[in-house]
Amino acid sequence: MTTIMKCAVLGSGNIGCDLLVKIMKSKYLECVIFSGQREDSPGLAFAKNLGTPTSTKSIEAICLSKASIVFDATTAEAHKRHAKSLKDRFVIDMTPSHIGKMCVPLLNLEECLKEKNVNMISCGAQATIPLIAQLDSPEYVEIVSSVASKSAGIGTRNNIDQYTQTTSDAITAFCGVKSKSIIIITPAEPPPMMTNTVYALIKKKPNLKKTIKAMQKYVPGYTLSVAPTFLDNRLVFINKVKGQGDFLPPYAGNLDIINAAAMAVAETYAGKQEILEVARDLKTNPMEALQ
Repeated sequence: MTTIMKCAVLGSGNIGCDLLVKIMKSKYLECVIFSGQREDSPGLAFAKNLGTPTSTKSIEAICLSKASIVFDATTAEAHKRHAKSLKDRFVIDMTPSHIGKMCVPLLNLEECLKEKNVNMISCGAQATIPLIAQLDSPEYVEIVSSVASKSAGIGTRNNIDQYTQTTSDAITAFCGVKSKSIIIITPAEPPPMMTNTVYALIKKKPNLKKTIKAMQKYVPGYTLSVAPTFLDNRLVFINKVKGQGDFLPPYAGNLDIINAAAMAVAETYAGKQEILEVARDLKTNPMEALQ
């Protein structure tokens, strides 16, 4: 019998609303409070219309709730304050705060489940690090993430500096390589899907098919749009992320992938085993990705 774990969403922006819909679709989670700050927040109205308990008391309401899991979808600066109040809960930090243990589900999900504060880094990190980790001893890596302007809310825009630095730090931490991260917010019409271009200095061309397939277990719209191209020790490949359209349209793959990664963590914490098994298989048989 599946045990449903109580959780809370802190932050009523795009990330929070998309998380709420994903939680409502889950067999493992129940949202007991959706909390923000503004009475006129469209996100709070959205949650209320779905029948979810809401509050404008922000962290206060979360602390008074019975939630075992808390998703913090506010800002990096706000999470630095929230973390102290949430130290007895399992916290999934959606901001680039650099506080909790950095998590990329395919690479370190098992270790993260032993922590109290888990950081989802950034959408660019979730989209590229699983692939970069399969490269054989790269000397340098650079990523350029392009997202539609309509999918980038105020939280994303206010955290641009933290976003790029945290993404680069995460690539170095997980993959042991010097890196640079760039994000482009494009106003193009129609809004394009999230695209991530990875450049690397490397001596061997990889095969990324196994990792792509593993990613699709929790991010169905994750694809390799340009296969690895290798010339003179220079490698380039491009992936795209099509969102599931839970709250925003499918072009918002940047929201979808970080939320899907967070859901993989939360559902595994609540007892689901599928992603944990996929992660173990990838970790046990890493050379298959290089064949």
